[in-house]
Amino acid sequence: MLWVAIVGLVMTVAAVAVAGRRVLFLYRLATVGQPAPERIEYARTHVGDEIKTQLVEVFGQRKLLKWTPSGTAHFFVMWAFFILLTVYIEAYGAIIQGAITGTPDFHIPLIGTWPILGFLQDFIAVACLLGLVAFAVIRIKNSPKTLGRRSRFSGSHLGGAWLVLFMIFNIIWTLFLARAAAINTGNFPYDSGAFASQAIAKILPKSEALEDVALLLHIGFMLVFLIIVVHSKHLHIFTAPLNVLFSRRPDGLGPAQEMRSGGKVLDFEEADPETDVFGRGKLEDTSWKGFLDFYSCTECGRCQSQCPAWNTDKPLSPKMLIIDQRDHAFKVAPYLLAGDKAREGAPDDVLALLDKPLVGEQGVIHPDVLWACTNCGACVEQCPVDIEHIDHILDMRRYQVMIESSFPSEAGAMLKNLENKGNPWGMSEMKRAEWIEELDFEVAMVEDKIDAEYLFWVGCAGALEDRAKKTTKAVAELLHIAGVSFAVLGPMEACTGDPARRLGMEFLFNMLAQQNVETLNEAGVKKIVATCPHCFNTLANEYPQLGGHYEVVHHTQLLAHLVDTGKLIPVTPIEQKITYHDPCFLGRHNKVYAQPRDIMAKVPGVQTQEMHRCKDRGFCCGAGGARMWMEERIGKRINTERVEEALTTDPDTVSTACPFCLVMLGDAINEKKNSGQAKESIEVVDVAQLLIASMRTSD
Repeated sequence: MLWVAIVGLVMTVAAVAVAGRRVLFLYRLATVGQPAPERIEYARTHVGDEIKTQLVEVFGQRKLLKWTPSGTAHFFVMWAFFILLTVYIEAYGAIIQGAITGTPDFHIPLIGTWPILGFLQDFIAVACLLGLVAFAVIRIKNSPKTLGRRSRFSGSHLGGAWLVLFMIFNIIWTLFLARAAAINTGNFPYDSGAFASQAIAKILPKSEALEDVALLLHIGFMLVFLIIVVHSKHLHIFTAPLNVLFSRRPDGLGPAQEMRSGGKVLDFEEADPETDVFGRGKLEDTSWKGFLDFYSCTECGRCQSQCPAWNTDKPLSPKMLIIDQRDHAFKVAPYLLAGDKAREGAPDDVLALLDKPLVGEQGVIHPDVLWACTNCGACVEQCPVDIEHIDHILDMRRYQVMIESSFPSEAGAMLKNLENKGNPWGMSEMKRAEWIEELDFEVAMVEDKIDAEYLFWVGCAGALEDRAKKTTKAVAELLHIAGVSFAVLGPMEACTGDPARRLGMEFLFNMLAQQNVETLNEAGVKKIVATCPHCFNTLANEYPQLGGHYEVVHHTQLLAHLVDTGKLIPVTPIEQKITYHDPCFLGRHNKVYAQPRDIMAKVPGVQTQEMHRCKDRGFCCGAGGARMWMEERIGKRINTERVEEALTTDPDTVSTACPFCLVMLGDAINEKKNSGQAKESIEVVDVAQLLIASMRTSD
């Protein structure tokens, strides 16, 4: 047995050295990027939350289990890695003890002879084999050769995936061979429980040589697999728990990250474009968390399959956004790590690679990819390893807008209007209060200090866009009926800055946000109700970054509470079949799914019918990420795709809870009416409009 121990230990040392060298390379490459101390600080100060997240996301596989059967298969294969560690402890113990005593009958102290452990080892190994079969079937069924662009594996490195499946298969069959051989030689630590190993032992001869060879094969395949893993996309086995640990996890996707340079929040008054980092213009501007995203991508394509841009034939694939940056990082890594001297005298092709822009017509990321994103968050929501695609996109947009002044031309008018008039349409601030004149009761205006319970944040669309005004008036009337005291800012209100921030113009966002925070703080505002999910998200999640701390609710949350407490009682039946569209910034970004549906459920006569993509898998209307002010020139219009899905439910009404969605879906519905593809009576309304219609008693 001495030769077995020598061979096994030599293989182990060699494999660990190769894998360790690769790990050191990956660490050095990641630390070329920008620091991200806020990630470490969050993890340090939220230990309880982090432990819970690891248990739910990593060990519990919450996101993957939404995708059955692939999620179930992955669950068992992943747990095989954990449980079968005990088998490797037994394997190394056997070769070491065999070399010392000549008898390789090692068992783990205390638990190493329990039949339940032997059973668990065999069970998870069998489950792992079945998982491999499921993976193979899924990959064949969803092959890009068969499904083309519709395959979530389109663009992935497919060869590496098959190699890993093959290597895991080798590990499992050699495991059973070694265990069965050990049973026949009397060196197996379990008298019962290991049902599969015991069954295989019956067809194998008693042979110590077979046991030795099987043991080395099992260890050898594991070591080769280790080397393959750290050199492939399956690196996520080790990096995914770290990526989950350092991800930003509010209750929903929440705020856009602050703009940072050198790990500190960028101060625009003192910033220097020559020395400070403005977004991401080159690979080195990526934070180490961004590199951890690169390393953790499994290329599973779940993000891609849910992306509204990809599903409407646009070039953006969240998966490829990460993979393309990762592949480029690995290509230039030797020169990044070697420093400036290594670039001197480098071949022209290397210099061209190093000078390749991160974003550009000939860059790593094409501009059409960057500007197709709606910030809907479907990619982040579905990613099983918590990659933050939106953060990558926003950082690149910031550099393009603020340094390169390169962005879709039509968005320039929106930025100019925000800067000069405080709203995207460039209308006079005095028009913000005109909707009040159409009500038959008075609405209080905030002058100096607010005495009302709520500040009603009307928003630009709610005050200035005709269709959204109907929602504004409905909410105001409902609050009045319920006896809720509220006031509005009127001309003192300015855009929250969301369109500017999501476009990448962080400076303008800061200017508008600081102006609003000052206004709100001076007025003594504590509680805010907003009808626009974009305003709601910005006020609740992003204004605290600038000192604006308020209790912010969406109007559907407040109205649902008022209905539940009997302050609003819908009485008039609305005999309609209604399908509800989840606004992305209300749903995925803030996890508000139940309240709009609760309101509709309380309206007499309403029959609700869900679209097949709803709640956390809801499909975007196409307006987010400042796309509301950009032309959609490539592929199918996103709002058209969503409306076609809504029409499959044969609704009388499409309801929503966002002024942007109201406009986008309404435009698509009108197009369908004009082409005869939708009945003339169908309309798009806010949930508040349904509720106020039911509050008005019929004659």
